[in-house]
Amino acid sequence: MFLISLERAITRFSNLLGVVSTVLFIALLFNVFYDVLMRYVFNSVSIGMQELEWHLYAAIFLLGIPYGIQHGGHVRVDLIYENLSIRGKAWIDLFGCVFLLIPFTLLVGYYGVGFAHEAYALGETSGDPGGLPYRWIIKAVIPFAFFSMAISGLGMIIRCINVLRGVSEEGFSHPPIQH
Repeated sequence: MFLISLERAITRFSNLLGVVSTVLFIALLFNVFYDVLMRYVFNSVSIGMQELEWHLYAAIFLLGIPYGIQHGGHVRVDLIYENLSIRGKAWIDLFGCVFLLIPFTLLVGYYGVGFAHEAYALGETSGDPGGLPYRWIIKAVIPFAFFSMAISGLGMIIRCINVLRGVSEEGFSHPPIQH
């Protein structure tokens, strides 16, 4: 029962990041609309608003990945995977998470902390006049996102263990997509 509760808590965390990505996407739409309106109607360009577009896009992408991992939206080689049994899929996902996803995300997250800290300590800002200050904020999203991916990977590991124990088939019972 503990593993099922933990898996659900991790799923809620990943869903929250999905909601944050959605809100940031809406903010990006307004930002782009404002930027285009100001440029072509009022002939006014804001470097800061253009940089904010890049920052929002990066945050949307990075924070959306844990949601995608948790809900099976990540890339797989479906030539083999889609024809496997539920237990076979669980073994493949378990192997991929333990030996590929978790080590990679923890490594990038670990080094990303130093990357963001250095930007904060130096007071790094945009190199362009009128650009955004506090570049450490977007750089801090990198380790946060990768540690969040590791947490989502842990949720996937727990889901695989629950399937292999015969406790749950949640997340594996989707029929294969026919092309």
